[in-house]
Amino acid sequence: MVAAVPSAEAQQWQPTRPVEFIVPAGTGGGADQMARTIQGIISKHGLMKQPMVVVNKAGGAGGEGFLDVKTSRANPHKIVITLSNLFTTPLGTGIPFNWKDLTPVSMLALDEFVLWVNAEKPYKNVKEFLAAAKAAPADARYKMGGTGSKQEDQIITVAVEKSAGIKFNYIPYRGGGEVAVQLVGNHVNSTVNNPIEAVAQWRGGQLRPLCVFDSKPLDYKDKIAGDKSWSDIPTCKSEGLDMEYVMLRGIFMPPGVTPAQVEFYVDLFKKVRETPEWKELMANGAFNQTFMTGKEFADWVAKEELRHKDLMKEAGFLSN
Repeated sequence: MVAAVPSAEAQQWQPTRPVEFIVPAGTGGGADQMARTIQGIISKHGLMKQPMVVVNKAGGAGGEGFLDVKTSRANPHKIVITLSNLFTTPLGTGIPFNWKDLTPVSMLALDEFVLWVNAEKPYKNVKEFLAAAKAAPADARYKMGGTGSKQEDQIITVAVEKSAGIKFNYIPYRGGGEVAVQLVGNHVNSTVNNPIEAVAQWRGGQLRPLCVFDSKPLDYKDKIAGDKSWSDIPTCKSEGLDMEYVMLRGIFMPPGVTPAQVEFYVDLFKKVRETPEWKELMANGAFNQTFMTGKEFADWVAKEELRHKDLMKEAGFLSN
């Protein structure tokens, strides 16, 4: 495997005990799957002398995990993988946390959102699904399953409602894995799960993707289910739903760590990204593979915080 050569500064520091990899979300979801894939890659390829231990801390919409890292000042043996709850949790709950309380390390990728339905249902496109949802009587309103409350899945759901002029009963679950299972079991009518959270069920013929919430179709052309690939899924905007949304998959450290410690992890994740296992994960989950570090990453996060504040204000989700 070709690995990035660490800088001289980074070579001066490396972990001296196991690294705790915090996932501020439940098991089985996109963040959890990515963290555990990274853990396996690091172990398999010997990219770090110390082991990495994945710990799920989903309480309080992920606030439990973020507060743990925030209060672990100057501890370089703790990192956290972030999703949009980096913004939505403090904005929606008022917990004493902001992304500036942490140290940005790198953007690993951007995750997509797809509108999914059960493959047994007759609707084959967004128009047919929305028509069925609108025709449902008030006491049998369609259920949209999602991860958490006042987080990205519900933000997208509210945007869909406003664009289509309908109302769903939003049902929150602890993680994307559970959300996919609920849709397979027909306990909800639709979800906006990430690709990685529902690809197995799509491949197995249990779920059907209707549209992707990005500005352009996905790049991946390998067949997933029958003759369909990720690139065959139309954008939601082209199907009449005026909403776009992608989500951060990034790494942060506690406050007060040194530049050399940050650089160690930047180099570590550069190595991870070069492995075949990482490339397989990116293709499986149809990720946007944008990578950022340093000021560029911090500036991007700052803009996303403002965008999420606007989205949550429009949805009525701000805590104050």
